[in-house]
Amino acid sequence: MGQPVREYLLTLCVTIAVTYLLTGPVRKFAIAVGAMPEIRARDVHREPTPRLGGIAMFGGLCAGLLVADHLQNLNGVFELSNEPRALLSGAALIWLVGVLDDKFELDALIKLGAQMISAGVMCMQGLTILWIPVPWIGTVALTPWQGNLLTVALVVITINAVNFVDGLDGLAAGMVCIATCAFFLYAYRIWFGYGIEAAAPATLFAAILMGMCLGFLPHNMHPARIFMGDSGSMLIGLVLAAAAISITGQVDPDAMALFAGGERNATHAMLPVFIPLILPLTIIAIPMTDLILAIVRRTWKGQSPFAADRGHLHHRLLELGHSHSRAVLIMYFWSGLIAFGAVAYSVHSASMWIVLAIAALSAVGLLLLLLPRFTPRTPQWAEKLVPPRYRHAERAAEAALQDDLTVEPEPARPIAAGVSGVNGATAIGPRSRFPDRRKAGSSR
Repeated sequence: MGQPVREYLLTLCVTIAVTYLLTGPVRKFAIAVGAMPEIRARDVHREPTPRLGGIAMFGGLCAGLLVADHLQNLNGVFELSNEPRALLSGAALIWLVGVLDDKFELDALIKLGAQMISAGVMCMQGLTILWIPVPWIGTVALTPWQGNLLTVALVVITINAVNFVDGLDGLAAGMVCIATCAFFLYAYRIWFGYGIEAAAPATLFAAILMGMCLGFLPHNMHPARIFMGDSGSMLIGLVLAAAAISITGQVDPDAMALFAGGERNATHAMLPVFIPLILPLTIIAIPMTDLILAIVRRTWKGQSPFAADRGHLHHRLLELGHSHSRAVLIMYFWSGLIAFGAVAYSVHSASMWIVLAIAALSAVGLLLLLLPRFTPRTPQWAEKLVPPRYRHAERAAEAALQDDLTVEPEPARPIAAGVSGVNGATAIGPRSRFPDRRKAGSSR
């Protein structure tokens, strides 16, 4: 088992390195071709920022698949299954449409059609749902048409869920990376723990997806130097959906020997089995919640479900008073809690400690959400040790005034001609930092 772990680590590292190294040149290319839309009233960022980060992520995907194809223990995935080729075909199509959208702003219906076609391409090559687990009934086999329709629906929903959550620097890539890490642990356990070869493609997809996100995140953390754009968000959404389809719709639960004597009517016996099988859906729980709330909110107002607004979950965190970085970290926390909580429960479903730990962490998460509503005041003797916002108003004002009088103004730096107006480090200039807007914007 040690050899496959090393090969997965090698694939992960190569994907990270290729994605990271390609992002810098891709950023300069995006600036050169003008893939930097103007600032809109609903946007959070303060400067025009290049998109097309999905080009680097697609390069990482191709590099990861190429390396895995030449490794001894992972080569069998390509020989015994057509799913990697199906993934690459669908990813190339959706990536190309995303690149065009980042440059020319395609219509939402055109992108929706491209998402459905990409899912159809994967279905034609065998990456489709064959059966689904149903509580208290068992495994239900699907007809080809039913499986294809369900596959297309899941791909389209996942892509748009990830696209909707891509509204703050580093948010989408970080959330997908955290949740995919939990998914990798579950898929690896299914493959090597139960000896089910059908779980091998999903395990490989998860490792490569983690590498794509980790390689892009250093360039995308606040303040972002480049956005992944629709070319990146739709790409990682499709890879995420492909991994979920591969392990949920093609791995037979009966092969895991989790059912006792074929009886599926006992609730106590069914629940621990059903939870692991829906784990791939928990990795998009937060993006899916955001998507559903956005559709309900917009249709209630008589707007198109694709109309941009300021009501996403991450925007509400900013309105509560959280900083940009803290809002992103809170979303990371909830994404990890849901995904890793499901993995832990699938391994030790009979342990009450896991349930209590998840409940306690959920309480901590709620406390973090409400943190801006509480402004604790410190005793007078300790006020010099805390930031001014935690001091009494009069003494805080005096301290701020004293700081302004003692700090010398920093000399202005010359700005190179032709490089202003680009968010983050320009091609030849330093990284610039600007405060966030008080009001949230829409997803990019």
